Amino acid sequence: MIEPVGPGLPLQGRCIAISESRELNVFTALLERRGATVMRCPLIDIRDAPEPGPILTWLHTFCSGGCDDLVLFTGEGLRRLLDLIEHRVPELREPFVARLADVRIIARGPKPGRVLRELGLKATLVADPATTAGIIALLQTLDLKGRRVGVQLYGSDPNAPLMDYLAVAGAKALPVAPYIYADAAADADVLALIEVMHQGRIDAIAFTSLQQVERLFRVADAFQHVELLEEALKRTVVAAVGPLVADALSAHGVTSQVIPTDNYYLKPLTQALIEKLGA
Repeated sequence: MIEPVGPGLPLQGRCIAISESRELNVFTALLERRGATVMRCPLIDIRDAPEPGPILTWLHTFCSGGCDDLVLFTGEGLRRLLDLIEHRVPELREPFVARLADVRIIARGPKPGRVLRELGLKATLVADPATTAGIIALLQTLDLKGRRVGVQLYGSDPNAPLMDYLAVAGAKALPVAPYIYADAAADADVLALIEVMHQGRIDAIAFTSLQQVERLFRVADAFQHVELLEEALKRTVVAAVGPLVADALSAHGVTSQVIPTDNYYLKPLTQALIEKLGA
């Protein structure tokens, strides 16, 4: 753990566990600058898909006009497509960006918009709520018959509900999975986190992806610690970065006491924690 810094800060004396990995240092700094002690336990790591071949095939299809629409689930996915182009097929960058400008882009919430803005582009439509159900509700307002719909998946989850809807709507789905989720912290570290929470030494735990929630419960189940985890979470303020993560927690019977109201990023999550725990 890292000692709190500075007197009179809103999270002074609070210990917050974070399970974020990709922006671990950023999230830690946001909390420490406000006086919190941070316990780091990154549960999930995000990595490039192990086999780039299918992604490269998808990119060639997309760049040659093979999609009429593109559903973007995450900014991370779009960024990894761009990184793969840069390292493997740099000649595709210009046609890829040109096709992004031509197709109808449906974004799951605001996060893909960040990467699009870096390219001078913006989403045509943005689903709200930022969930698969939100995407499907938005697509139900469109005529998709005969449309070729590219789908940048959320990790490697095939998203059967969305694929089923596109088939029923008469569209041809063209999914691509540019990254995967993998375990980060060792099981022993996850068990230690559960024990510290159960002892009441953690004021709050913050989750920033549903995969973090699933990893936590998967480890607890493997070591027959589910009951201990459930008790630990009852003694801890549970924070979720957005509705998707809150739904994942709810599926395990856990209520999120802290959720940002509008923007689902680390800064709003930090502010929501301050509003709940701040002195």
